[in-house]
Amino acid sequence: MKPKQIPGIPLQKKGGFHDTESIKQYDNPEKTIAQYAILKERFLSVNQWKNYCGEGFADFRLHDSLGNYVERLPKVGNFIRIDIPGPGGFEAKGYDWVEIIEISENYINKNELENLLIICRPSIIPGKKSNHIAHFYSNEATSSFMISRSENYIKAAVYGRNESPNWNANFLDKIRNFSIAVGGMFGVSKIQWKRLSDQFLDF
Repeated sequence: MKPKQIPGIPLQKKGGFHDTESIKQYDNPEKTIAQYAILKERFLSVNQWKNYCGEGFADFRLHDSLGNYVERLPKVGNFIRIDIPGPGGFEAKGYDWVEIIEISENYINKNELENLLIICRPSIIPGKKSNHIAHFYSNEATSSFMISRSENYIKAAVYGRNESPNWNANFLDKIRNFSIAVGGMFGVSKIQWKRLSDQFLDF
């Protein structure tokens, strides 16, 4: 299976990948527009993502460029601290970090009338001096979160690209990163992402 070619989503070059999508159909275009507005609000509420999915799901927390926790809409240059189920990074005190590198609306797609895209990349810990990537994937990987609508459906999706283990870490984290990354590359992480994309639409 090859990764989907989607406008705005980084190209797959090496390592693992996944295409995770959930769709909800409607008969009425006005209903679709109204439901997309709700989806957009949920999608931009990063600190609430765990609440949608319940226990056993990763906890996402939005931070500014200095590493301070914030409760607002995400911006490019912000960071997301992730507390995944299971062992966290040792150097990052149990967490993984990604940086928001792009937020874009309305990429051209012939099948969609609206969309919103957030692209994240594994990062260092914001505000710290260490240059180690605080994530189990290398910083060549990306996670692209997208919502969209047509006249008769809304969609939530997560696209992973170029996923390979992060070796830019201390010794214990290298072991941890390898084990989690390999599991993710074999589809374990897609189960979690599918849960998120499904729950974005469960309102």
